[in-house]
Amino acid sequence: MNVSLLQANLEKLGYTVRVFERKEDATDYLSSSISGKTVGFGGSVTLSQMNLYENLEAKNSVFWHLKMKEGQNVMQVRKDASNAQIYITSVNAISLNGEIVNIDNTGNRVAAATFGCDKVYFVIGKNKIAPNLEQAIVRARNVASPLNAKRLGLKTPCALNADKCYDCNSPQRICRNLSVFWKKPTGSEYEVILIKENLGF
Repeated sequence: MNVSLLQANLEKLGYTVRVFERKEDATDYLSSSISGKTVGFGGSVTLSQMNLYENLEAKNSVFWHLKMKEGQNVMQVRKDASNAQIYITSVNAISLNGEIVNIDNTGNRVAAATFGCDKVYFVIGKNKIAPNLEQAIVRARNVASPLNAKRLGLKTPCALNADKCYDCNSPQRICRNLSVFWKKPTGSEYEVILIKENLGF
């Protein structure tokens, strides 16, 4: 995919954009840019692969329900993350035109990314790029969601083979709401970190 074209389109939509060849470079950049802040993380394999929590925890108060401290509970950590000064998450897909697509279960990730934090970072590997919005939604439903369901060990039809969305009625269904950013929302800073590697689902 044409990362340069995506960068140009995102900048036209109002985002600050930085491009990195390797995930280590992006981790170094974020670690040097964020200090003395409260930081919330969305559920993300991409952030895990970057070891970003470990790098930011040294100089910030980081809230992530995948790395809870003793005595914390999942819902409270999610709320703390949503109320942090900075929120960092990946995406399920992004179109070449710059439309950002996320599917969520609890809604904490799409809510925090949409409103409340002073600054939001979207960290995106090249595998998340789709040609257009329609294909971005297809990717989010039929690639990212089934792989995440399988990773979580859920008993949903999509998790069995991690092949596609079955639009199921399972009580463990994780694709319960859809968020599309057509343009950068007003009220907060948004920065997109594009990494020329395959990261996450």
